[in-house]
Amino acid sequence: MFDIKQDLPINEQIRANKVQLIDENGEKKGVVSLNEALDLAYDKKLDLVMVSPNPDMPVCKIMNYGKYKFEQAKKEKEARKKQKVLEVKEIRITPNIEQHDFEFKAKNARRFLQDGNKVRITLKFRGRELNYIKLGEAVLQKFIDELSDISTPEKKPMLEGKNMFIILAKKADK
Repeated sequence: MFDIKQDLPINEQIRANKVQLIDENGEKKGVVSLNEALDLAYDKKLDLVMVSPNPDMPVCKIMNYGKYKFEQAKKEKEARKKQKVLEVKEIRITPNIEQHDFEFKAKNARRFLQDGNKVRITLKFRGRELNYIKLGEAVLQKFIDELSDISTPEKKPMLEGKNMFIILAKKADK
């Protein structure tokens, strides 16, 4: 037998004298005493579940609690299945990148964007290259221009230490 994780008070866990009762078909039965509601639930071999712990008048429903929890878990699992995990793929380059290397990296970035991922293009300055930040900005701008048909930059090129980077996200579908 499996253990059901409980988050709603059921049956004897309900601490109220009178409750607003809803039967297993969803019909409102009105205000009844807790004992009467429990008797109705036991007669139908179902559980009495507090669905709204209102301090004035708690609302209780007669249902099969095990089946309810199973269906909730099934819905959660289905929702997790449909969720797309967004990844940020990184492409590393240098300011003096050759044309073929640029085209190759741009092709990979395009593929990552088409798969629905974000792309972070990191430009690493080495040694004296840090004196030519404008050259690095030009290379990153070239990437933005090359991929402008399917992506938009999230931020302007930013310099952090010896690295400059941009993040490209896929354009929203119309």
